[in-house]
Amino acid sequence: MNNTKVEICSVNTSKLPVLKGEEKRLLFDRILEGDEEAREQYIYGNLRLVLSIIRRFNNRGEYIDDIFQVGCIGLIKAIDNFDVTQGVQFSTYAVPMIIGEIRRYLRDNNSIRVSRSLKDIAYKALQIKERLMNENSKEPTIEEIAKEMEMEKEAVLFALDAIQAPISLFEPVYHDGTDAIFVMDQVRDEKNADTKWLENLSLSEALKRLCDREKYILNLRFFEGKTQMEVAEEIGISQAQVSRLEKSALKNMKKHIS
Repeated sequence: MNNTKVEICSVNTSKLPVLKGEEKRLLFDRILEGDEEAREQYIYGNLRLVLSIIRRFNNRGEYIDDIFQVGCIGLIKAIDNFDVTQGVQFSTYAVPMIIGEIRRYLRDNNSIRVSRSLKDIAYKALQIKERLMNENSKEPTIEEIAKEMEMEKEAVLFALDAIQAPISLFEPVYHDGTDAIFVMDQVRDEKNADTKWLENLSLSEALKRLCDREKYILNLRFFEGKTQMEVAEEIGISQAQVSRLEKSALKNMKKHIS
């Protein structure tokens, strides 16, 4: 961020503070004790995080002030729900919440008009999805959701697709602290069978070099789609340990994939 004065929602972004690690910890201790002044300081000290996130939504046709305000709501929700005992940095927890809040706003204010009936079906499906996840501790399939709603699977899927905001090919889907993986990296040419066969062979060989625990964690994370927290609960270790083992396994695999 340079020193040029740029105002968003009457906030001079060039003068926003940067909180040090120790400052954040001390402020959060005060927040947990109910100190509203500390809460305000923590919010203000993390507005740069919101600014860094809203840049990816610049080309959505929305006023940047509106996106900034919505991002601030996500930031406040993250502060109010952050669990310091989980061993993760606040920014790691806050970024998905801020992005989620902005995406919900864009979805609900999509310039492509979606009928009220389609929205009702989609929101009911999302409510049922959340209920089934809480009941069964796993993400339900579209078939299971449709069965609960007594509707055709295709109708439910169509309604859910209708409320989704368009996603840029340059939207990051994974970041390990170095190189980001974008949506476009996930687009595959299914017709290129030779390349796919070679990739599968290379991946299979790399997996063989991992220990059983690493294989199990990667299987749960990337083949069954479970979160790090869900994996941690299943195998009886902390989320931080799952994160370290996952990064180590992926790093080892990269060494053996040409």
